[in-house]
Amino acid sequence: MTQEDNIKEFKLDSQATYRIRVQGRLDHSWADLLGGMRIIPDTIRERQVTILIGHLPDQAALSGVLNTLYERHVPLLSVENLDEKGGDS
Repeated sequence: MTQEDNIKEFKLDSQATYRIRVQGRLDHSWADLLGGMRIIPDTIRERQVTILIGHLPDQAALSGVLNTLYERHVPLLSVENLDEKGGDS
């Protein structure tokens, strides 16, 4: 079985849990702006990083979170769908 065989199929309206890493520190007051995502401060290679984790109802909501970060000039490091691997759809 290849790695691709384990990837779950998603549609634009699929719910999913995402982990987003951004450069810098965001405090908990950002949670409402970011769809209620959990805000976790971290340090990676001596750089301040914030990890956002949350369940979003669809990819339009994900786009809204990403647009909010962009509009506020927060550098994006990564976006990961935590539900990508797993059982059947």
